Amino acid sequence: MLQQTRAQSVIPYYHRFLERFPTVAALAEAAEERVLACWSGLGYYSRARNLQAAARAVLEAGKFPSDFEALRTLPGVGPYTAAAVASIGFGEPHAAVDGNVLRVMARVTNDSGDVGSVRTRARLGEQAQIRLDRRQPGLFNQAMMELGATVCLPRAPLCHLCPVSAECQARLAGTERQLPVKLRKIVPRDIAATLVVVERRGNILLQQRGAGGRLAGFWELPAPDQFPGLQAARAIGTFRHTITNNRFLFTVLAGRVARVPKPCQWHALANLADIPLSTSARKALRVYTSAQ
Repeated sequence: MLQQTRAQSVIPYYHRFLERFPTVAALAEAAEERVLACWSGLGYYSRARNLQAAARAVLEAGKFPSDFEALRTLPGVGPYTAAAVASIGFGEPHAAVDGNVLRVMARVTNDSGDVGSVRTRARLGEQAQIRLDRRQPGLFNQAMMELGATVCLPRAPLCHLCPVSAECQARLAGTERQLPVKLRKIVPRDIAATLVVVERRGNILLQQRGAGGRLAGFWELPAPDQFPGLQAARAIGTFRHTITNNRFLFTVLAGRVARVPKPCQWHALANLADIPLSTSARKALRVYTSAQ
């Protein structure tokens, strides 16, 4: 869950997920729709699918892998996750290098290479591995992540609070605010879109995404062009939603329909927690509820 997502956002999902799937077997044997429903709103849904696939692999193997190379064979587990689990869970000497650690190492070594390049990231990873405390690799990795998250901040590093400022080469050179270097900047794209809420006796119309794609199997609100006979449509509000490099400005309409288009189905508002619902649909329904 912590891949690409801040801890503050993850914590409530983490507790709810463990309540519903307290064991590897419970997760492995659950219907995918239940897993996605529990993950709904957290984004990057391939993580949920990979996590369930990993649970099934562990259940089939009869044990959880306990070394770095074996962990890498699990679906969705890359070098960072494998190093974090291997070091924290099993005391293996592998440096866990995430974005925070890359920033710390770029400043500690005063490395002006582009952190977006594979070569620079590999070089900084090697530096983290050299500095790894092999007696306590798990604690060391957690300390490095925490240092980057709370002290060695991207724009305004708190060098006066840093326990390694005396040996930080960027601090000594006065370049700490210029690092790390990111040469490739992706320009975000602004997109306007509209969603429609059609309610009848406590039920709303939703459509389900087909197989394939990031939101496969998720339910979402339809767009106006799916309702040629949309009646009494009125704008009730807007909200913003960002997906990777796309910044959406959604307008929410409320209206009625004479007939239900084929892809759409009625769903009880009271039971939406039981289905995988897209984040944009959740936000739109909050706008709709507050307008009532």
